[in-house]
Amino acid sequence: MDIQTLQQRIRLGEDSTLELKQIVPHPDGLSDELAAFANANGGTLVLGVDDKTLTATGIPAEQMETLKSWLRGIVNDRITPPLEILTENVELPNAAGELVTVIVVSVPRSLWIHESANGYFRRVADSKRKLTPDVLARLFQQRSQARLIRFEEQAVADTSLDDADALLLRRFLRQHEGDERKQLRRLHLLADLEGQECLSIAGVLLCTEKPVNWLPSAYIQAVAYSGVNNDPNEQLDAKDFDGPLDRQLWDAFDFVRLNMKVPARKEFGRVDYPQYSLRAVFEALVNAIVHRDYSIWGGRIRLHMFADRLELYSPGALPNSMTVESMQAMSLPRNDVLSSLFSRYYPVRDSGLGREYLMDRRGSGVDVILAESERLSGRKPLIEMIADMELRVTIYAALLSHKKQHDLIN
Repeated sequence: MDIQTLQQRIRLGEDSTLELKQIVPHPDGLSDELAAFANANGGTLVLGVDDKTLTATGIPAEQMETLKSWLRGIVNDRITPPLEILTENVELPNAAGELVTVIVVSVPRSLWIHESANGYFRRVADSKRKLTPDVLARLFQQRSQARLIRFEEQAVADTSLDDADALLLRRFLRQHEGDERKQLRRLHLLADLEGQECLSIAGVLLCTEKPVNWLPSAYIQAVAYSGVNNDPNEQLDAKDFDGPLDRQLWDAFDFVRLNMKVPARKEFGRVDYPQYSLRAVFEALVNAIVHRDYSIWGGRIRLHMFADRLELYSPGALPNSMTVESMQAMSLPRNDVLSSLFSRYYPVRDSGLGREYLMDRRGSGVDVILAESERLSGRKPLIEMIADMELRVTIYAALLSHKKQHDLIN
């Protein structure tokens, strides 16, 4: 907000979205105040303003950096999951008309429910209130952390259609199918939040250039190593892919294609011996992107390439009643909106991948991963759950016989 608006709000006093503090409060109490804003509709904390006289008292210049560092520690260490805040240094006139510096802390409405030092709180009127178990349960349900409603359809606060990229939106719009906003609503890319039209989680993931601006964990971390261990000294290549989901998919796919070894030999023409079936890699990446749990704070997809294997980690437990053993027999998508749109609006760019669209609604992806990889390497991929929080798929690299190695050309 601008200075004039901030001054006007301070003159009117504290309310459901404004908290004033003259002195620095205890860190536990401040964590409760900040989390209470995030668990409600967001809000603003101003440090350096007397909440009784509603006048700016200021913060000494020598304390500014220490105080901001202290704030960072509170939102990262005393609030779970960590809270995103924005801090600004603002000059306001004090009672004598002299300019003093205050810190304005903006807290957005969160997609998650945050626990602070003394429990779960929510801002009500001009103070925080501890959440009773029944209210807390409803709040978890509303924000989808209990998975009772689809997380991807939830509205993202402080977004609008203007945040979406026009070219990314175009693929979803059809002529002669009515108003464009209504089309996007039917596809669950737009949603309402307290009377405001916002992008949904799916809308942010598919239609913005940088989904991480709103969902900090919605990216793929890719690393290639020369050896067989997770050793930084053996790192060959490393990239983070944080664009819209389809771009993340192709960027990760190209990362594997460019970093895997493809030796060859000359017999009757050139014969390639790739380490991995690109079709299997493609299926594994699609599954990781479409089926991961985007509600998990701090969980990103990790793609690690080693000399003898590829490991792909996807955040979240398996949905519904699915188990690792039943994955071949059933298809229960966690994110129905993403699955549906990937199967209808995203054609593949490579005919060798064996399908027309990115997603196969028949649920044959796991079969392809297992069969194609075992055919090439002689080893069945390993699919396993880690602490019921992360799915890991290990695809083993093809090994050449001694005779084939003898005839290789690079």
